[in-house]
Amino acid sequence: MTSTFYGVGTALITPFKSDLSIDFTALEKVINYVSNGSDYLVVNGTTGESPTTTATEKQELLSFVKKTNPKDLPIVFGIGGNNTADVLERILATDLNGVSAILSVCPYYNKPSQAGLIAHYNAIADASPVPIILYNVPGRTVTSLSVDTIVELSKHANIIGLKDASCSIAQAQLLANTLPEDFLLVSGDDNLVTALISIGYKGVISVIANGFSKPFHEMTHAALEGDFKTASAMQFKFLEFDNLLYAESNPVGIKKVCAIRGLCEAHVRLPLVEATENLGIALEAAMRKEGFL
Repeated sequence: MTSTFYGVGTALITPFKSDLSIDFTALEKVINYVSNGSDYLVVNGTTGESPTTTATEKQELLSFVKKTNPKDLPIVFGIGGNNTADVLERILATDLNGVSAILSVCPYYNKPSQAGLIAHYNAIADASPVPIILYNVPGRTVTSLSVDTIVELSKHANIIGLKDASCSIAQAQLLANTLPEDFLLVSGDDNLVTALISIGYKGVISVIANGFSKPFHEMTHAALEGDFKTASAMQFKFLEFDNLLYAESNPVGIKKVCAIRGLCEAHVRLPLVEATENLGIALEAAMRKEGFL
């Protein structure tokens, strides 16, 4: 099962029209674009603005991606939160046919203990008909899954991996050295892909791949094949982008990149606001500088 998620998983954006309804025509363009440089698709993640899409829209998005998937790529669907009972209800209410795994973010705001995190994820894994990928992103959630907690959760037969956005190389090394070999470790930070693959990670769930599908896929697979000279050279080309993409929060930056590419408009829902003119100019200049336009 974990080999299904080897390489690049693109965390799909959700394009909006000017009235902020979902632009499914643009979403099809995005899917067709990223399919040439993705090994699987991630739907309803933070990059897809899951905090501001309704329950009905989430179902519509999943259904649309299932039908609009030209290469029949595996699909990961985001279902997470800080109310365990609500997460369980949403799992039961979601049609997970055709979904290969659930990506579930670490509970945020209420700051559970590590024991609480273990109980939370075990309850999710017990209830889910498909495997669970943990998502540790302390920069957004404040709470962080410890190495010991991840090791404990890896013992559950239905918890198969971790998207690691801790931005800690030290913790990543401990995880790679401690966890079972068949437990999936993927980067949640586009700037650390080459470094993390060098210590045993199997790829990335990526934001950048929405706008730079083929080159980011080539970089990731060069690293996975042990060609770190090529991978590092390509990784360095993305450094400026990664800083710019998050300058006004995610997915503001990557939506502007996709707008520059003509894939969609750059609209986002409040409390996010669309990229400023200066950011758009900087992103386009960086794209031209690195030969991506």
